[in-house]
Amino acid sequence: MGKSLLEQLPGIVAAGKRQAAQILEQLEGRNRVTLQTRELVIPSKDTANFDLFRQAQQTEAGGDITSSGERLNRLIYGDNLLAMAALLAGDEETPSFRGKVDLIYIDPPFDSKADYRTSITLPGTKIDQKPTVLEQFAYSDTWSDGTASYLAMITPRLVLMRELLAETGSIFVHLDWHVGHYVKIVLDEIFGRENFTNDIVWWYYNKMQGNIKRFPSNHDMIMFYRKSSEFTFNPQKEQRDKPVRQIKRIWSSEKKAIVNAKDENGKVIYIDSTHRTVDDVWRLSMLQPADRTENLRFNTQKPETLLERIISATTDEGALVADFFIGSGTTAAVAERLGRRWIASDLGKPAAMITRKRLIDQDANPFLYQAIGDYQVEQARSTLGRSFRVGDLAKVVLDLFGALPLPPEDNVNGSLGRLPNSRTLVFADSPSKLTTISTLRRAQGYRDSKLGGFDKVTVLGWNFSAGIGQDIASLQDPKLEVLVIPPDLLDRLKKKGLDKLAGEVRFSSLQYLEAAVTSRKNVADGEELAVDLRNYILLSPEAINLDEKNRSALQKVMNDEPLTLIEYWAVDPDYDGEVFRSVWQDYRGNTENESDPLRVVTTAWLQLPRKEVPRRVCVRAVDVFGFESEVVVDGVEVDR
Repeated sequence: MGKSLLEQLPGIVAAGKRQAAQILEQLEGRNRVTLQTRELVIPSKDTANFDLFRQAQQTEAGGDITSSGERLNRLIYGDNLLAMAALLAGDEETPSFRGKVDLIYIDPPFDSKADYRTSITLPGTKIDQKPTVLEQFAYSDTWSDGTASYLAMITPRLVLMRELLAETGSIFVHLDWHVGHYVKIVLDEIFGRENFTNDIVWWYYNKMQGNIKRFPSNHDMIMFYRKSSEFTFNPQKEQRDKPVRQIKRIWSSEKKAIVNAKDENGKVIYIDSTHRTVDDVWRLSMLQPADRTENLRFNTQKPETLLERIISATTDEGALVADFFIGSGTTAAVAERLGRRWIASDLGKPAAMITRKRLIDQDANPFLYQAIGDYQVEQARSTLGRSFRVGDLAKVVLDLFGALPLPPEDNVNGSLGRLPNSRTLVFADSPSKLTTISTLRRAQGYRDSKLGGFDKVTVLGWNFSAGIGQDIASLQDPKLEVLVIPPDLLDRLKKKGLDKLAGEVRFSSLQYLEAAVTSRKNVADGEELAVDLRNYILLSPEAINLDEKNRSALQKVMNDEPLTLIEYWAVDPDYDGEVFRSVWQDYRGNTENESDPLRVVTTAWLQLPRKEVPRRVCVRAVDVFGFESEVVVDGVEVDR
C-alpha cells in the first residue's frame, strides 16, 4: 500500500522548496530566464485618434520603451514559474521585481473534473478544440498522482511569490474543497502560521439544489496571508439590505477603549446604520449568464466585485498587483480601473488573448505583452538537464520526424538528417535561434553540397523571424519546405518520453498572412494610412488538436473565408524591427469597428502625425487558435 497524502506532504513541500531554491540560485547566471516583449499595446478602439500617439510618446518620455519598462503594466504568456523567475532576475533593461509586489491574488485550477476545451465560433460552424498538453497542465489537475501532483506544482510557485512580495505585501489564494485544506498547510510552511490572516468564505448564494446525500456547495475559500507584521489594510463597508438602529460607538482616549457615545445629557446616542463592516463571509453573486457587460463566457471567470474588494482592502492607489493564473484577466482589469499597476501571467494562450482584448476594450493604459525568452531552451533544460547540448535536442527532433542523422563528419552540430529511402535532407534548427531567411539560405546550401546533393531540404524550426512567410515566398524554391516544431513538444517529451511519442508528433506548415498598405496620403492635420488584410493561410489543420468532424469543419472555413480565422490584428506604422508598438487594433467581438462579432474589419484606417520619410509598417495577426503571423512592408511613401 502506498503512502497516504499526509505522509507524502513533507516530501512534496521539501522538493518544491528545493526546486524554488535552484531557480533563485540561477537568477544571476548566464542561463537566467528573460522576458521577450512581443508587443507594446497602446489600446485604441477609435481609429482616428491622435491622442494614442501622444500617449505612446508620453510612455516613452525620458527614454525608450525599455528604460521605462518597470512602470508599464505587463501581460505575460508562458509558464508562470518561468515568468516569476524572469521577474525576480530582472535584466539590463528592467530591474528585478523582488520585494516590489504589493498584492498577489491567484485562482489556480482546482476542479479535477473540469473540461477546459475551447469552443470557437466561426461563421456557420462551431469548433471544439481540445487543449494542448501545455494547457492541460495549466487548466486541469489530471496529473498522474492527483492531489500530490497538484501540491508539487503549486509549492515552488508559492515560494517564488513570497520572494516577489514586498515586506508589507499580502497574498490571497482562491481555492475550493478539492485541495484547499492541503494548500493551507503548504501556505503555513512558506509564509508562516503567524502571517495567516483570514480564511475568507466567498458565499455566492447560487441557490444550487442539494440531493438526498449531501448539502449543496455554495462557497469557495480564499486564504489571506501577509508577508510580515507590517501591512496595508483598508476596512471595507457594504450596504445593508435595510437600515439597522444601533448604538453609536466611539473611541475614548481617556479609557483607551471603544465606548457608547452619549449626548450632553448623558443619553446613549442611536443611529440608523445603512452600512456594515465587511467580515470574513463575503456575500457576492457569481457571474450570471445574462450579464453581457462583464461575462466573457470564460470557464472559472470571477466577478469584478470580488477583486475590487481584495484590491481595495489591501492596497492603495499606485500599488503593484500580480496574478499568475489570470484566466479571463479580471485581476488586471480591476487593478487598471482602480489605478493600480499590474502584472498578469498565464500558460494558456486563450487566457492571454482574452485578457489582451479585455484591456483594450476598457481603454487601458499602454501595456507590454511579453513571452518567456527562449522558452524552448528553458523547457529543454528542464527536460534534458541544465547542461544539455543543442545537438542532443536536434537528434530528438530528427528522430521524431523520422530522419536518420548524417555521418558525424557531415553533420553540422548534429542538426542534419535524411529521410530513409529518400533524397530529402532535414535540418533541425536550434530553439535558441530565430529561423530567418539566412537560415533558409544556409539550408539550401546544405541541400546542394552535403553527400553529393539532395533533391529537397526540409527545415524544422521553433521560432521564426517577422515576415518569414514573405521570405519563403520570395525564395521561390519548390525544393524548400519549412515546418513548425510543436511548441509543446518538450512538455510532451517530459510527460511521455521519446518512445511513446514516436508517430504521434505532427510538424505543421507555417501560417502565412498577406497584407498590404493600400494608401498613404497627406490630410489637413497629418496623414492617413490604409492597411488591408488580403489573405490568411493557416498552418496544417492536422497539427491542431481537433477530432475529424471539427477538422473537416475548419477546412471548409479555410477554403471559403480564411480571414474569419483572424481573432486579433494590429498595426505598427513605424516598426523599428525590435518592439512592435500596436497603435491600432481590431478583434472579433469589437462591434465598434464592425457590427459583425465573428469577423474583424479587413481595412485599418490610421490617422497619423505627418512624417517626411518613408514608413516601415508592420502588421501582426493572431488567429483563433493563438498562432501569430507578421507582415513587414518597407519604404511606404506618400501617394503622389
